[in-house]
Amino acid sequence: MAKRIIIVGGGTAGWLTAAYLIRSLGRSGWSITLVESPDIGIIGVGEGTFPTIRETLSAIGVDEREFLREADGSFKQGVRFSGWTGGPTPGNDTDDYFHPFNLPYGGDEGLLPYWIKAAGEARRPSYADAVTVQGHVIRAGCAPKRASDPGFDGPMNYAYHFDAARFADYLRKVATANGVERIEATINEVRQAEDGRIAAVVPGDGREAIEGDFFIDCSGFRALLIGKALGSPFRHVGDVLFNDRALAMQVPHGDADTPIRPYTLATAHEAGWTWDIGLGARRGIGYVYSSRHSDDEAAERVLRAYVGKAADGLSPRQLRFESGYRSVQWIGNCAAVGLSAGFFEPLESTGIMLIEVAARMISDFLGSPAIDEAAMAAAARQYNRLMLARFDAIVEFLKLHYCISGRRDTAYWRDNSDAASIPEGLRDKLAQWRHRPPSRFDFVVDHETFLPASWQFILYGMGFRTDPAAVSSSHRDDEQAGAAFVRVFQAARQAVAELPPHRALLEQLRAA
Repeated sequence: MAKRIIIVGGGTAGWLTAAYLIRSLGRSGWSITLVESPDIGIIGVGEGTFPTIRETLSAIGVDEREFLREADGSFKQGVRFSGWTGGPTPGNDTDDYFHPFNLPYGGDEGLLPYWIKAAGEARRPSYADAVTVQGHVIRAGCAPKRASDPGFDGPMNYAYHFDAARFADYLRKVATANGVERIEATINEVRQAEDGRIAAVVPGDGREAIEGDFFIDCSGFRALLIGKALGSPFRHVGDVLFNDRALAMQVPHGDADTPIRPYTLATAHEAGWTWDIGLGARRGIGYVYSSRHSDDEAAERVLRAYVGKAADGLSPRQLRFESGYRSVQWIGNCAAVGLSAGFFEPLESTGIMLIEVAARMISDFLGSPAIDEAAMAAAARQYNRLMLARFDAIVEFLKLHYCISGRRDTAYWRDNSDAASIPEGLRDKLAQWRHRPPSRFDFVVDHETFLPASWQFILYGMGFRTDPAAVSSSHRDDEQAGAAFVRVFQAARQAVAELPPHRALLEQLRAA
């Protein structure tokens, strides 16, 4: 008889996990049941993702064109940051830079030492524009691929934006079609065995308990299993990442042919930042801010000023949250995935990426239903080590966006640059990077959500300065590097000429 995995909670976390596990574990003897409450809505108001989502969607058997239609999806090629730096930066005369998804020409180090040398002597393109073509493609409003390119593939690296509610509905269809059992019920009790493991979850409507062999907590901020039943402490990081509230709006496009940005626009303000995500039917816009540095009325004024007249008649939805994560995310026969495991502000779209990582690890670590108690305990320890290290690394990466800013115009930005709010590991990295470029030894790959290239794009996009003397003597192939910079520029012009406008491609793919 098949052993049973019970997922408590729907939404993106529950249904993405269920869809992945039924494909990866369903044939090995595990059955998947998801218990979804009709009384609990979806937190998401419009989601951004990371390029790994393409591999995940492909693994669960999704067709890219169908997904774009069903979830009102659009393409995301990176993040454009506006107003974050406090002024012009090396190679950039504006307070504006890109974090593209394409890797730098020549790898993680590649041209970086030569750009650092040049940045100390003469104006050159920004780091991202000097080493990738994608900033040029994004700025031109181009899509990352052509209609003739295969699903989940194209010349540019990319992810997606989509409507969170529609995406969850689509994942539900995919998962149930592949064999996931859905039970509609609100759980109000968790029954534990004598050894503390979870034995069953009990609906509040008098129905029988739902028994299982392994439980996945996707109950969101309630953390019904991992927090309330199993008592995993919540590790707060609000002293590092200050933002704890958001106001969100769904804003119609001005016209049917309004261009759709192929990136997330993140604009800094006095006490936080706005996201601006273009979907096929609308824009998802929100203001993420710190309640210690702004009140709700002031935050709404910022949001309405940003949106302009399109905000007239619209009421923003407020979200309150605590940045942090569970200090133990797999206990006994229960693992937490999604908001129940932890949450950070939506900067750099870490939420869905963490769901993907968790689902893949659970799939690998559970393996056969014959897994014994010793192996299960070992899997829990491994999962906890890897996930906690990943959460810690994300905290450092997100803080990087704030702490090296040159902005000092408000208490929010001054407090973010205070050394007391910067994790020790990040302080150590920054101290070294003033005298040398980032190295592969600064990162543990299995702990990182963001590759070294992403750190470089943020670091040098924000105007961080590494002493050119650190690379002048060890990197002397200036002529070859100069030719490589020219090739990047030429490839950028060719890509812009060959790739279609973003909206045009979306309409073409959705019509197919």
